[in-house]
Amino acid sequence: MNQPSKNAAEKTLLHIDGDAFFVGVEVAKNPKLKGLPVVTGEERGIVSALSYEAKALGVIRGMPIFRLKKEFPQVIILPGDYASYVRYSQLMFDIVRRYADDVEEYSIDECFADLTGLDRPLKMTYLQIAKRIKKEITEELGLSVSIGLAPTKVLAKVASKWMKPNGLTVIDLAAIFDFLENTSIEKIWGIGPRTSELLRRKGIATAGDFARKDLSWLQAHLSKPYLTIWQELNGTSVVPIDPEKKTTYSSMQRTRSFHPSTNDATFLMSQLSKHIEDVCAKARYFKLAPKKVSFFLKTKDFVYANTTVTLASPTNAPEIIMSLALKEFPKIYAKRTLYRTTGVTLHDLVPSGTHQADLFGGGEAAGKLEAVHDRIDLLEGKFGKRTVYLASTHHALQQEEKGTDAEDLDRDLLFL
Repeated sequence: MNQPSKNAAEKTLLHIDGDAFFVGVEVAKNPKLKGLPVVTGEERGIVSALSYEAKALGVIRGMPIFRLKKEFPQVIILPGDYASYVRYSQLMFDIVRRYADDVEEYSIDECFADLTGLDRPLKMTYLQIAKRIKKEITEELGLSVSIGLAPTKVLAKVASKWMKPNGLTVIDLAAIFDFLENTSIEKIWGIGPRTSELLRRKGIATAGDFARKDLSWLQAHLSKPYLTIWQELNGTSVVPIDPEKKTTYSSMQRTRSFHPSTNDATFLMSQLSKHIEDVCAKARYFKLAPKKVSFFLKTKDFVYANTTVTLASPTNAPEIIMSLALKEFPKIYAKRTLYRTTGVTLHDLVPSGTHQADLFGGGEAAGKLEAVHDRIDLLEGKFGKRTVYLASTHHALQQEEKGTDAEDLDRDLLFL
């Protein structure tokens, strides 16, 4: 049996995870919502985030808003207030920085902090430091968070999820396997559904099963990133804290996975069109525009095909990006291949309106289209999402109405 590394005792890492963060911010802004079933996502037409009270009723993330209204009329539906989410996120991280210099902003509602050696200068135990941080976040911001303390980042993530919501869990070196034996393999940071399925076929159902495997077995069956996870689960800290403070979007991504896999070019192109509209709308909300855009397809065997295009002028106008997608699609599509995922990523985001002049008036055209979409955004804010949409998106919307089995992911790579 593997023994936890004594070297890990030198590290004490904290992980903070906001509890239903987006809804938590809405409650902090309007305390009258506390204890009520609340969701956000009205502007997207689907549930983006939900309170624990809404979850208890049976509401799920990704549920269409029209269905939510029919099945759960008591649920309060709010539009996303992304500017407030970013502001509360930074305020939360600033509180952590009162106690630790090395703070990694992992996502909008999560961060890591290295508390190692701070117990003496702060004249508090590590647990007392964590409690103080938690108390100040709750009292000053009105947010509920869950905190994990552990020797490694992977274990700290296990700890923060152990008692959600509003939990504080410590995993020390001697108790690692007490936690891992009761943690399913799917819940480990960095182990996705496909790898979990592979591991279960090999008799590995828990994090404890995985951590007890010999090094030689891992090297024979898995790639290097999983060795890193194995080391961290066994108490060896190998994933460093990245303390660089990051405050802006680098890219935004929209993807969709569906079952069964398909080679229907019309369907795939329509999905890309829908992604383009959605991710451009998000970019407009934050007054950003990309210099580059990527389109990708993923096969049923999880093989990626992608292409990246540099725009003549930064723009968040979906018509321009859609015209590029039509040109690039043949480069990533093979007629006899079945695909399970489509995706679009906006890269190198800059403030919108920074159009470059060119001989053919491309920058001017982009500016006019963006002005049109600003007006469309106002209409949709009043009458709902998809009041106006590209004709190329219509097929994807029809499939949604038919109940196509799919999973949407809206990734804002806020801290890259």
